[in-house]
Amino acid sequence: MKNVLLFGAGKSATCLIDYLLANAPRQKWHVTVADSDLLLIKSKIGKSYYATPAAFDIKDQTERQKLIQEADIVISLLPPGLHIIVAKDCIQFKKNLLTASYIDAETRKLAKDIQKAGVLFMYEMGLDPGIDHMSAMKLIHSIEKKGGQIYSFKSYCGGLISPESNDNPWQYKISWNARNVVLAGNSGAIYREKGKIKEVGYQQLFDQNKTVQIPGLGKLAYYPNRDSLGYIDVYNLGEIPTFMRATLRFPDFCEGWNALVKLGLTEDTTKVNTDNMTWFDWTTQHLTLDKSVAPEESLSAHLGVSSKSKLIRQIKYLGILSEEFVNLGEQTNASVLQQVLESKLKMEPHDKDMIVMLHEIEFERRNMATKMHSYMIVQGEDNLRTAMAKTVGLPLGILAKMLLQDKKIELTGLHVPVMPEIYLPVLRELEDFDIRFEEIFE
Repeated sequence: MKNVLLFGAGKSATCLIDYLLANAPRQKWHVTVADSDLLLIKSKIGKSYYATPAAFDIKDQTERQKLIQEADIVISLLPPGLHIIVAKDCIQFKKNLLTASYIDAETRKLAKDIQKAGVLFMYEMGLDPGIDHMSAMKLIHSIEKKGGQIYSFKSYCGGLISPESNDNPWQYKISWNARNVVLAGNSGAIYREKGKIKEVGYQQLFDQNKTVQIPGLGKLAYYPNRDSLGYIDVYNLGEIPTFMRATLRFPDFCEGWNALVKLGLTEDTTKVNTDNMTWFDWTTQHLTLDKSVAPEESLSAHLGVSSKSKLIRQIKYLGILSEEFVNLGEQTNASVLQQVLESKLKMEPHDKDMIVMLHEIEFERRNMATKMHSYMIVQGEDNLRTAMAKTVGLPLGILAKMLLQDKKIELTGLHVPVMPEIYLPVLRELEDFDIRFEEIFE
């Protein structure tokens, strides 16, 4: 019996664990789930005969290496900064490694060692990055095979709240790592538009007010991702004039988040002593307010809105205009805000999330310009089996199955899933889980 080793039992792991355990009897494999939280692991694996919990600190080298040596394949859903210690062990013990995270600088330095070990490290094998790469490359290869010349590529993806659960002024609830939500976009963005490099700073990122139309949903706002340019070569699009990857949100979210950024509440470098500080004082710590008017009126004036505006309702909803004390000790503003979001924007048991992805590709073929819209909408089941958990976890599970079945995948080295032998079977099986794309041509 083969052994699948999964590091991490958090929000994104639920549907992956379900998939691995559902396939275990037929595929004759056993699943070991490693996490520091034993109760969390048990809540995900239940009483399955095919699963074993392994509760320990990932930095415990002896226990970690013992599990990796016993594994036939390793999947990591750990926080990004912890992948590297797993990666080094996988090189040492010659184990294939799959993860949904971006390839970082430290991992890139290991590329020659990964190749020398003769193993496959497939990074960016989740949703975004992951399904975005696979679906984009399927379209790009198809267009190019038919003689089309692509001159504009835009890709958008967002983890959103489903319409029936959209019941707060932010039009958003947390369905994945809250810290990543707080820090999203903090390095600004760079992309290419009509042959020119465009750079957007963090302070301007959320006030672009740009939207795209999604069939059945209407207009969604977007902001460009941190570094689109790095993927031009990955997609083999050379000197393409327009190339951008972006994140989708409901428009109200971007307006509210823009205010939080301007107020300095997403800052993550300087620590603030929040003991004996009121929430209103924390929210307005960087402002010089007009003392002659009510505090809320003063804040409204600073933001350039009415005290009865939607923006003030959003800030009030988070509870950060109250005169109650914060009393969270010394923390960065981003850490405080994270705790606020986890409390005020949490998904309730009955809530459902939604993933929306859209590719807009403009190309010319036989002197005729064509614009293609390829979009995907995935609905979650509840606050555990979310659309986010499905779309992050299932691609990892499907590729793990392909590798364990010896599907003649001869890839070795460090990769992201842009090759047909990976994306074609993975996208095909994802359709069995209602994860599919629709296409519209103009």
